[in-house]
Amino acid sequence: MLQWGGWLGALLLGQLAGHHLARASGPEFQHHRYEDMVRALFAVQSECPYISRIYSIGRSVQGRHLYVLEFSDNPGIHEALEPEFKYVGNMHGNEVLGRELLIQFSQFLCQEYTAGNERITRLVHDTRIHILPSMNPDGYEVAANQHVLSSVGRQGPEFNGYLVGRGNSREQDLNRNFPDLNALMYYYEKSSGRNHHLPLPDNWEQQVEPETLAVIKWMQNYNFILSANLHGGAVVANYPFDKARDPRIRGRTTYAATADDKIFKKLARTYSYAHSWMHKGWNCGDFFEEGITNGASWYSLSKGMQDFNYLYTNCYEITLELSCDKFPPASALQREWLGNREALVSYLEQVHHGIKGMVYDENNNPIANAEISVGGVNHDVTSGVDGDYFRLLLPGTYSVTTSAPGYLPSTRSVTVGPAEAIQLHFYLKPAPKQNQNIKNQNLHGKRNHASKLPVNLGPR
Repeated sequence: MLQWGGWLGALLLGQLAGHHLARASGPEFQHHRYEDMVRALFAVQSECPYISRIYSIGRSVQGRHLYVLEFSDNPGIHEALEPEFKYVGNMHGNEVLGRELLIQFSQFLCQEYTAGNERITRLVHDTRIHILPSMNPDGYEVAANQHVLSSVGRQGPEFNGYLVGRGNSREQDLNRNFPDLNALMYYYEKSSGRNHHLPLPDNWEQQVEPETLAVIKWMQNYNFILSANLHGGAVVANYPFDKARDPRIRGRTTYAATADDKIFKKLARTYSYAHSWMHKGWNCGDFFEEGITNGASWYSLSKGMQDFNYLYTNCYEITLELSCDKFPPASALQREWLGNREALVSYLEQVHHGIKGMVYDENNNPIANAEISVGGVNHDVTSGVDGDYFRLLLPGTYSVTTSAPGYLPSTRSVTVGPAEAIQLHFYLKPAPKQNQNIKNQNLHGKRNHASKLPVNLGPR
């Protein structure tokens, strides 16, 4: 059995990909305007109809569909214990490499599956993969027009084009547009409040752009476990938190670690070291040790998408900065694809690490929204609507507790290895009814005494 991310898998991938890359090195390595992108996605779905589907999560301000291409052995269906994964590209309209890489990656998954590549076949069978090549199609069209108008065919600050098309058609930066849950999280850290699935503010839907709203609704409808969003302008794997805990400190950066800091570092390193040059550190005139950085340590950013994923859902997301040039020429796309291909696969495989399992009641009925807590890690995850849960963990031995309202909590010990996720199921017993004596005392009018007795409200 192949281990996720093993050298054998990498070798298989390289060998089996060669003839496809030779075939695809012509017209497919080009920039795709919106209509071209849509045609490319539907062409992939047509070529691999049994393992893919296309759906729209909403529309942009100007009415363009935000199309997602899904890969699975059962497209359109969540299978229990099969994790959901997503890639998001082109959040900033003028940062276009991610868009092209995800189109190419979609073609690659289809072609390699058809060719019988064991590694890709296993990924498609064991993972539900969602690919959103462009979160900001309106901004892209503005940037692409600017790109065409540029006298040298390249974008840069000297042509006043470095920010053109970054935002959506209302010129709103979508990576500064999500509800700010960091401030609430940092308050809860001091008051021992919730550490996951933080509540959204009232009237939040009126405070975000249509593209942002569509992505948040998407997150609500799918139990994503791992994600990356693809940007440009640097070459580094950036991990949460993006927002510094103390905004009063000016002029210097401060590291803002999550409770899962070690896991996020490992996820970032996975991409960086599988990338042809990101891990070398020196890129675009900057140096990042191992090609990774904590977001706030680089510069503090509020209302970003990756922090929102972590604080509102079960999803761990990092931000991949993939090119010095935000709008690289078409002639550079093949080199960039070759540099990112293995990293895109290796990172996706990380969704299969840690533990996963089902949460049942004593009659084997699945329990949704049960909380799964890991000793020593102040960040919980929850089970999905089918009762399945997924928890990314590094190798080691952990104490895991599962709880749900109306049930007694259950704690088990588990040892996680370096290969695929360990299955750990929980069967929760109903919590005992409230003490019958209290009810009897209330019936006899002894409410004053009863009110002084502790009331067991059960697990939170």
